[in-house]
Amino acid sequence: MSSEGDRLHVVTADDISEQRKRFGRFLVWGSAGLLALVALLQAADQGGWIDLGFANWRPTLYAYIFWGICLCASQVITRGEHGKRTLFVLPATLFVVSMVVFPLLFGLVIAFSDWNLASPDGRKFNGIDNLRQMWSDPFYWNALRNMVWYTLAIIVEYAIAFGLALLLNAEIRARKFFRVAFLLPLMLSPVAVSWMIGKSMLENRFGPVARLLRELGVDNPSFFSSPEIAQLMIMLMDAWTYIPFMMIMILAGLQAIPRELNEAARVDGAGAWTQFWEVTFPLMLPVSITAILIRIIFKLKLADIIINVTSGGPGGATDSVTSFIFREYRDRSNVGYGTLLAIVYLVIIVIAMTLLIKAADRWMRPRY
Repeated sequence: MSSEGDRLHVVTADDISEQRKRFGRFLVWGSAGLLALVALLQAADQGGWIDLGFANWRPTLYAYIFWGICLCASQVITRGEHGKRTLFVLPATLFVVSMVVFPLLFGLVIAFSDWNLASPDGRKFNGIDNLRQMWSDPFYWNALRNMVWYTLAIIVEYAIAFGLALLLNAEIRARKFFRVAFLLPLMLSPVAVSWMIGKSMLENRFGPVARLLRELGVDNPSFFSSPEIAQLMIMLMDAWTYIPFMMIMILAGLQAIPRELNEAARVDGAGAWTQFWEVTFPLMLPVSITAILIRIIFKLKLADIIINVTSGGPGGATDSVTSFIFREYRDRSNVGYGTLLAIVYLVIIVIAMTLLIKAADRWMRPRY
């Protein structure tokens, strides 16, 4: 039997009249119709079909805010106390829609437009011309191929991060110092790493690494003139920055494993490798997969180091999709084509990550 205090938290159904419900529905649909009308009129004005003198999309924004207020009010009008619960979530949802969905819709409009900031004609709708240009653009497909190699490098990064985590989880001297020291690269921004290593230490004329190689007899050492070596240098700088991130996640997982499991395996006669392969590694699979997936997301955004060190060169050998899109905006001022490339890349990322997460979930599912 519930106490009097428990009954105070029970929200009962309100006795709401049918007239009040009709008014709430009218409030929502009326404001939604007004929003749709304002958006259509403004789209027609932006397309040049009619001239209403709208300088920007502010009228549509005001209509959306009015619709959001009416939607929140209708929840209380039609549902009473239960509607007040919805108000804890609904405003945040409307804000997310306005900050994510609307810019994406505007991006789609720009993606199918010919809009070069250097042109005096402004934005013009050009259908699927940008898609045709992308399909025949060898530099974009080269950047996608490079991203495949950059992503595959995560396997090596994971192995190194796992080894470092095992080392820092062992009983070694100055363990706390090494934990902090190994985390230092993660505290630096990729821009700082690109200037500190790519532009300073690996500079082919006065950099300390190049000077050391000259002293050892290497003639004219250059780290970014060869496509293969330049791509390898980009991978190394990016790995040096983000391996500590994977390492700290794996280390946290290792510390959560009960020591009794390894001790029991040792009592049963298992060696160090058997303990790792049969006990530690299987228990670390959930943490490992999470770290790899998050690292893939970071890798797919790789741009800062490439832009500052090589600008995609030599000959596009180090280009990532993000750095290529950045140069399409900055160097060529081609907003329409660059936006289309970004949206296509977003679709590829969403599909790839969805498939990876489903595959990881199926792999991690217990087998009986």
